[in-house]
Amino acid sequence: MSEYPMQRASGCPLSPPPPLRALAAEKPLHRLEIWDGSAPWVVTGHAEQRALLSDPRVSVNEHLPGFPHFSSSMADTLDQRPKMVFNLDGDEHSRFRRIMTRAFTVKRITALRPRIQQITDELIDALLAGEKPADLVQQLALPLPSLMISELLGVPYHDHDFFQRTSRVGISRNADPEEHEKANRALTEYLVGLVRAKADDPGEDVCSDLAERVGAGEITELEAALIGVQLLVAGHETSANMIALGTAVLLDDPDQLAVVRAVADDPKLIAGATEELLRHLSIPHVGQRRIATADIDIAGETIREGEGIIIDLPLGNWDPAVFPEPERIHLGRDATRHQTFGFGPHNCVGQQLARAELQTVYGTLFRRIPTLTLAVPFDELDLKHDALAFGVHELPVTW
Repeated sequence: MSEYPMQRASGCPLSPPPPLRALAAEKPLHRLEIWDGSAPWVVTGHAEQRALLSDPRVSVNEHLPGFPHFSSSMADTLDQRPKMVFNLDGDEHSRFRRIMTRAFTVKRITALRPRIQQITDELIDALLAGEKPADLVQQLALPLPSLMISELLGVPYHDHDFFQRTSRVGISRNADPEEHEKANRALTEYLVGLVRAKADDPGEDVCSDLAERVGAGEITELEAALIGVQLLVAGHETSANMIALGTAVLLDDPDQLAVVRAVADDPKLIAGATEELLRHLSIPHVGQRRIATADIDIAGETIREGEGIIIDLPLGNWDPAVFPEPERIHLGRDATRHQTFGFGPHNCVGQQLARAELQTVYGTLFRRIPTLTLAVPFDELDLKHDALAFGVHELPVTW
């Protein structure tokens, strides 16, 4: 039996693993073995993924026996992770999600776009004033979403080294249980302290809103802190990886880079190009983990109650039935049906903020620095095969 996750091909690192693509071409569901010897269903078809991601018989409750955990560290630290939005279903999930989505409405994100543009321009100014070559991860890709989520939450940005470092440990597939526990505890304690501070000195930010809800008895102090942790980690880590990897891919593809430069002043076209990059790269690349709470008949198979399910988003985004020639980046295609942000009730809360940041960067960077190039060959970039979010550790660029 094949094992999951599989290794990407060294000569084509952006493609889902070739053996997995071959299995996906045969049928949309397969039983594959994971690290603990269990064999959950791995779902690769776009239509089947959507059906299961929106099926109430499919649960995110990681405490259920048979849940297909990402790693031994995630399984061993299960008791350290209380109930929160990513492992709750039904009404409990909806209660937390309503609290979180208040900060990420389309109206609020639209109002933030001038600030996103201002920060992007300031970071590019600093990049141009600095030495060459420069690491675009540290100069732009990481600080932009970190600054934005810090301002939105009310987290002091001078603490960014701390939360960036601990976040990396928390989403690493290779960190041991002790490292995971230490990182999670540190972030939680930090947010507890911040919520308490906001109760005494509130502002116009998410943590102040959470502190107010704690005071009103809607949520506990720990629940407020955990909501803050989830927003802080997800709000900067995935966007940073997408900014950097998308930039690297464009710099390595002159034809598509020319397309981006040609439409840089057209928000609608830049938005479309961004969706295609999101589809092609699929930053969440190790499968969304679920478990069946009842028997489910789908695509000629029966997923039994208690069996694990892994939704492989990159394969869904490369389903040729939905996206012809999926291996080809075509910035003019309609890629809006991609599932990089998930689908159904557990889709990404902060996706509108991520889109605004990505559209701003892709519409600004190449216009402001028309001579921007990679400082090393693309195949020498150190890709994040070991993390839950795909990306590059560093992105050396020059101009």
